[in-house]
Amino acid sequence: MAPGGLLAVHAHPDDETLATGALLATWAAAGRPVTLVTCTRGERGEVIGAPLAHLQGDGPALAAHRETELTAALAALGVTDRVFLDALTGARYEDSGMAWADEGRRAVAAPEAVAAGTALAAQPLDDLAAPLAALVVERRPDVVVTYEPNGGYGHPDHVYAHHVTHRALELAARDGHRVPVVLWAAQGRERARAARAALRRLVGPGDPLTAPAADDVFASVVVDDDEVALEVDTRAVRDAVLDALRAHATQVQDVAPVDDEPALAGRYALSLGLAEPVLPVEQYRLAAGVTPADLAGVAWPAGVRPVA
Repeated sequence: MAPGGLLAVHAHPDDETLATGALLATWAAAGRPVTLVTCTRGERGEVIGAPLAHLQGDGPALAAHRETELTAALAALGVTDRVFLDALTGARYEDSGMAWADEGRRAVAAPEAVAAGTALAAQPLDDLAAPLAALVVERRPDVVVTYEPNGGYGHPDHVYAHHVTHRALELAARDGHRVPVVLWAAQGRERARAARAALRRLVGPGDPLTAPAADDVFASVVVDDDEVALEVDTRAVRDAVLDALRAHATQVQDVAPVDDEPALAGRYALSLGLAEPVLPVEQYRLAAGVTPADLAGVAWPAGVRPVA
């Protein structure tokens, strides 16, 4: 990878757009190298809509279909360097699925996925991290982006992708490439609150989506505002991001731009039909051990702004 490269690690097709779409599109539009590593093909994902309902529960068919969705989404984002983790390891890893544990609705891997032995979250850490480290050394990115330690909302594959990424970065540093900046996808609390309030105003009678709750309970991706270290201007690449979301039709529905609410650039829903925001800025926090001084050492493309 040429200097100035970005490498993103995600668990399933669609995560790259939902969590980091504006960053990937902005980087690609600036002519900078972008590599996406996707760990599984989302075999156990839910399927939206009657036309594709036959894919539900058919892991191989859904995996093949979601590959085509990912191809279309990356074309919209302008990303051409795509790698599945199993291409690096030689072993196929499957979506771990997700179930809720009894205590505190903690997300855990679906038991049948773990029992099958192919679930991503059931693999030995270094079996995944060592080949990823070799790719990091080969591509030599300036920036790596992935999930925060709780995976954004607790999905076991997101959590494990976080651990795999950080172990790979440790190994890569030993083998000759220390990545200067590592970012975790985030949302600042005030922006998340404002977006939720705006969605409640927008979602009225007859709307196909359900308005978000009028509470202050958020997933772990939402952090205090002083933890946000980097912002990306979503509106500058909004068309690309919305087109990429639409490409993931088995997972994302009712994608639409929003122009009359300052707290929103767009909206969409996942399988539950709950309105979700596309924020006007995509936000990131620094991984453990990364400092604001490290941010200063990267030449950020226009539209990407350190705030730490």
